[in-house]
Amino acid sequence: MNMQQMMKQVKKMQEAMEKAQAELKEKVVEGRSGGGAIVVRMNGHRELLEVKIDPSIVDPDDVEMLEDLVRLAVDEALRKADELAQKDLGQIAGGLRLPGLF
Repeated sequence: MNMQQMMKQVKKMQEAMEKAQAELKEKVVEGRSGGGAIVVRMNGHRELLEVKIDPSIVDPDDVEMLEDLVRLAVDEALRKADELAQKDLGQIAGGLRLPGLF
């Protein structure tokens, strides 16, 4: 493969990565805890979009439990957003581990 062909392939891959990054912003994942009493929605860029808390689980005498449930739901949403990005961007990179992409 000559240098010109290689540069064309790199440019094509770069354009595909940019498109995938833009699409990730539109994809939404959810993290849940407390049997669905806490729901966290996040996009593929790991931006927090929404937090829903069922009022029936709010106990002013046990704020720690509520904090733990929110943390668990956020952690799950982050994990799912990371998996989504790995899947979408990894397909383009063809399994290459390029610094700064993931």
